[in-house]
Parts: sequence; C-alpha cells; structure tokens
Amino acid sequence: MTVARRGGLRRGDVAALEICAVAALYYGSAELGLLQQLVRSQVTPLWPPTGIAVAALLLRGPRIWPGITLGALLANLAPGPSYAGLFLIVVGNTLAPLCSYALLRHAGFRPGLDRLHDALALICLGAFTGTLVSATAGSGTLVLTGALDTDRFWPTWWVWWTGDAMGVLVVTPVLLVLCRARLPRHVPPSRWAEVLLLLAATACVGVIDTSSTPLLFLGFPLLIWAAFRFRLAGAAPAALAVSIFAIIAANHGSGPFARHGMLTDMVTLQAYNGSSALTALLVAAAVSERDRSQREIARACGHLAELVSRLSVTGPQPLPPTTGSGHDPGPRRDSGPRRDSSSSSSSSSSSSSSSSSKAPPRPDSRSTPGTGLGEERHHSRSTYRPVAPPSRRPADPG
Repeated sequence: MTVARRGGLRRGDVAALEICAVAALYYGSAELGLLQQLVRSQVTPLWPPTGIAVAALLLRGPRIWPGITLGALLANLAPGPSYAGLFLIVVGNTLAPLCSYALLRHAGFRPGLDRLHDALALICLGAFTGTLVSATAGSGTLVLTGALDTDRFWPTWWVWWTGDAMGVLVVTPVLLVLCRARLPRHVPPSRWAEVLLLLAATACVGVIDTSSTPLLFLGFPLLIWAAFRFRLAGAAPAALAVSIFAIIAANHGSGPFARHGMLTDMVTLQAYNGSSALTALLVAAAVSERDRSQREIARACGHLAELVSRLSVTGPQPLPPTTGSGHDPGPRRDSGPRRDSSSSSSSSSSSSSSSSSKAPPRPDSRSTPGTGLGEERHHSRSTYRPVAPPSRRPADPG
C-alpha cells in the first residue's frame, strides 16, 4: 500500500510539473506572439500558444489541459474585455486544441509525421478545423461585450482563425521534431557544410523578405531544399522561419504588403504562410514515405537473397507427397493364378504321381464332395473364404 501511494504521488507530481510547464510555455509564447498584434492587442497573425498546446496534447495526453487553461487565462488577463468575456475566451482557447487533438487521434495521427496521411491530417483537422472553435468564441465574445464593432467581426475572425491555424502548422511540427531529435553520429563533413549553407540561405531569404523588394517567393526553393535533404527536421524550422519573415514584412507594410488594407494584407499573408507550410510538410512527408518504401524493398530483397543462398547450399528438397487429389488405388491383392484345363490336368497328374511316389496315403482320407470345389473357389476368388469340411458324425452302431 505504501509503495502504491508513493507511486501515485510521484505520478501526481510529474503531472503537476507538466501542467506548470505547459502553462509557462503558453504564456511566454503568447507574449511573443502579441508583439505582432493587429486587433486590440489580442489578435495576431501567428498565435504560437495553440501550436504548443496541440503538441503538448499529442506528446503527453489530455491530462495536461489545465495547463492550457491556466496559460490562456494569464495571457488574456490584461487585454480581456470583462470577466465574462475573459471566461469565454479562455474556454475557447482551451477547447480548440482539445478538438484538434481529438480529431487527430480519431484519424490515426502519428507524431513522426513520416506519412502523407499524417501531414494531411495535421493540416486539415488539426489546423483548419479545430481552431474554428477559438476563432468563433473569441471574435463573438469581443462583439458581444462591445469591445469590437460588428462590421469588424469577419476581419477579426479571419485573423484569429488563421493565426491559430498557422500556430498549429508551423509551431507544432517544430516541437514534434525537437522531442524526437537525437545527436547525429558518423555524419560526414559535407553534410555539416550543407547544413551551414542552408542556414546562410535562410538568413539571406529573411533579409530579402523584410526589405522593400517583393520577393517572398524565394522562400519556396529554400523549403523544398530543406524538405528533400533533411526531411521534417529541416522543413519544419525552415517553414517557421519563412512565416516569421513574412509576418514582419506585413507588420511593417513592406514588399507586397504595402498600400493595402488590413483584410487584404492578412489574406495575402496567411495564404503565403499556409502555402509555405503545406509545401514543407507535404514534401517532407512524401520523401520520408518514399525512403520507408525503399527500406522495405531492400529488406525483402535481402531475405530473398538469403533464401536463395540457403537453397544453393543445401540443394533442392524433395517435394512432399500430395494427398487428397486423384483416386488412391490402394494395395493390390493377389487373386492367384488362373487355372485352365491343361494346367489343371497336368498339375493333378503330377500331384498324384508325386503323392504316390513320395507320400503314402493317409488313413481314412475320404473327402466329402464339394471340398475340392471350395478350394477351387478359394484360389479363383480373393474374397471367398474356404469352406470348412463338415464334421463327421460317428457311425450308428445299429
């Protein structure tokens, strides 16, 4: 009983630490995301806390949901319109990642993101479907409490929804990669040189994207390079970096975001961020799936080669007898030689001569009629049993 209590306390302590860690990460990432706020210091085009919440649920399970609620409360406490509005916003921010988690679990999502099925599930279910709850609850609460005009509901809803969706698309894959990351061993120097070259290219693309030159499309070759050469470990950080560069350019009104309204800028920004995230995740998943198929084919070829080598050493094995097919004739029965008249007469004469010369006649060797016939039938038909001679009755003395 004491050991069980200690185990329960330890599990409870670990769960409490995980909840506190999730709350701290949620609040810290919310403060970073609000640096690029667009509406009431509360709506941002990239909301990292939602991505952190979905990743925490996928990695640690639904038991850490109080950490999401606590983090959302701390993040919205200052800009909250009222206590009732704050409560509704916190509920929406908690339910959105829980809905995304439930949809992903139902779809058979694997955190490795090494299948096209997993990438599509994260995009369609985790990012674009589950976050509808928080966007609708948050924007509706702002309108109902009078903190937002009615005519600004849809622009606010769009920015809120796409911000949460981008948080799932670009932040969740990075956290899943970090949790599975291991220190590489036996890596050739050329591979490290390629990593450094990719980092330098990413920095150059960031400088160009945040300048007045509208060259955001330069991020797509970078994403394809990272996905093909480094799979998800390179594609996820590259997508996050490209999205941050685009958000900075949109906030400063530079490049393709100059001289446009907020709704137009947000549509352009989130379309670009969504396209870059989709490209990175889908290409990385397709390449990983191809590599897994090649490994399975190589393993099957290895097994086949081993089988052929064994057969060449041991030689061909005899085939087992087939049973159950065709008609089994069974053991042949000897029906005995057939006797014709000549053979019968010759055999009888020879037997009589041999009996007269060799063996003296037995006393009382009378035979009953039919005995020879019975013996003849016994030799000619295999299924006929010899007839026993009838018992002799004692002679009547009278």
